[in-house]
Amino acid sequence: MKGVSVRRVLGGGVLLAILGAGAALFYLQGQGIAPRTLAPYVDKRSSGHNILITGAGQWLGASLLDLDRGETIPALAPPLSVGAQAATAPRSDGTRKLAGTGEELRRAVAAAAPGDIIVLLPGSYRIHGDVLASRAGDSTAPIVVRADQPGTVTIEFDAGEGFKVSAPYWRFENLSIRGACARQEFCEHAFHVAGGAHHFAAVNNTILNFNAHFKINGDGGLFPDAGLIEGNTLGNTAPRRTSRPVTPIDIVAASDWIIRRNLITDFIKEGGDQVSYGAFAKGAGTRTLFEQNVVLCEQRLRGLPGQRVGLSFGGGGTGKPYCRDRQCITEQDGGTMRANLIASCSDAGIYVNASAGSRLLDNTLVDTAGIDARFPESSVTLEGNLVDGDIRGRNGAQLHAGDNLQTPTALLYLGYHPLRKLFATPAVFDFSWRETPREYMAPAAPSKDLCGVVRQGRRRYGAFEDYKACLARPR
Repeated sequence: MKGVSVRRVLGGGVLLAILGAGAALFYLQGQGIAPRTLAPYVDKRSSGHNILITGAGQWLGASLLDLDRGETIPALAPPLSVGAQAATAPRSDGTRKLAGTGEELRRAVAAAAPGDIIVLLPGSYRIHGDVLASRAGDSTAPIVVRADQPGTVTIEFDAGEGFKVSAPYWRFENLSIRGACARQEFCEHAFHVAGGAHHFAAVNNTILNFNAHFKINGDGGLFPDAGLIEGNTLGNTAPRRTSRPVTPIDIVAASDWIIRRNLITDFIKEGGDQVSYGAFAKGAGTRTLFEQNVVLCEQRLRGLPGQRVGLSFGGGGTGKPYCRDRQCITEQDGGTMRANLIASCSDAGIYVNASAGSRLLDNTLVDTAGIDARFPESSVTLEGNLVDGDIRGRNGAQLHAGDNLQTPTALLYLGYHPLRKLFATPAVFDFSWRETPREYMAPAAPSKDLCGVVRQGRRRYGAFEDYKACLARPR
């Protein structure tokens, strides 16, 4: 009888443990708390106690991360057709003006007239202080700053801001730009586009080692609307030792921007709150479009502390004086994210914060905390997304979810990632379909996938029809 009683006690204990674990998973599923977002909280709450509690907290945090992230942190991506390319951009018509030194560049920019094409001769340019672009171009004759051949011109800025653009119709092409400040955190922006600098364009540039490679904001009651950032490679070679915002594309209060076909990587914030974003649009702007981008929160820089979000409407919010309407009733209105590949993020792949009329269409998220929408101001339509993680609305956010593939949060605590199995080998950045991919009938009009393939109504879930079409052709 004594043995029977012991077995009953042990059996009861196991049953209670199972029930407790089930209740915990049910709660975590309901709250949308992914293992990777719970892990830092566990580490923080257990630190500063005795060695047993601290050690247990560290072990539990590491275990949660292992379950959630697995072995799929992408290796270095192969050459892609997304990001800066070796092909030369089409030549513009206009007056060519050559610059062979940093001072010649500065003077040419300061005196520029509509239709000027400022061509930098091959070489390396070390520039101390910012370069002011305050002369206006024209809709039919923009002012262009370019290298004739990508990879032949490197600009090293020892400045808080590189190009300060305050006038309309400027375009920058084929440049390699690096932050080169004595103290890393002093290199804030490669481009600061502000006030009346509408119709700005940056195409086919490689930009490294800034806190916010592009900073876009209003000034003096004017807003730099209708900008284009296309085909650029943006990243950092080391974590940013700063408490200031770390966001390669930081858009505040501007409207009608297109962010397309960029490769954005390694935006690690080492100081302050350690929260960083690949790109966001906030501050009561409207109609921002993020499409066909590849965002790798961690590529060369991996496993470091902090929270990294892929793309966001709303970011962490905006102070009212900086909002377009001075109120920020909504942080972004009518924004669209379409056909983006987002991977290897310690936090959400897509975050929608107080943003109305948001559309998330045909995105692929792998090794992230999924899609997270917050607050009653957020209304989000989701269609065709493939999310290795959960899709969740919090604090009153309104989700209008159509046909998407996602992984429930509870499965992540069991280390189960069924959607990763759809791809050949994500761990070496091979997102070819392992088997016949699943399809759905899209209610939207025809559009292009991540790799440039035109998609009709019947299409595959996520960002691409055939990932191999995203690989750059051998040169």
